[in-house]
Amino acid sequence: MTNATKPVYLKLRDIIAESILDGEYREGDMLPSVRVFAAEQGANPLTVAKAYQGFQEDGLVTVKRGVGMFVAPGAKNRLRVAQREDFLKNVWPPVHRQMERLDISLDDLVKSEA
Repeated sequence: MTNATKPVYLKLRDIIAESILDGEYREGDMLPSVRVFAAEQGANPLTVAKAYQGFQEDGLVTVKRGVGMFVAPGAKNRLRVAQREDFLKNVWPPVHRQMERLDISLDDLVKSEA
């Protein structure tokens, strides 16, 4: 599923996940409230709540009623493992096939980054 066809709540999940992986939110840090995050992203608060709910169901955030949502212990590692699996299963194979078609080696990629 391309980002253009992805539902908004999944795009919001991706933004939150990237923020956790990048260290913007660390384990134990409070996430922005639904209203604040919705305003920042120009999204409907109900859509943000759905994205947050998914993180709660996956055990990536904990909720302190009346206080807010916090990044759960181990969330960064669990996200990294899940995204790595997704990359290797869904993203890498078509990239690898394209590299083979174009005769691009891993060395070519490394050299292009220098």
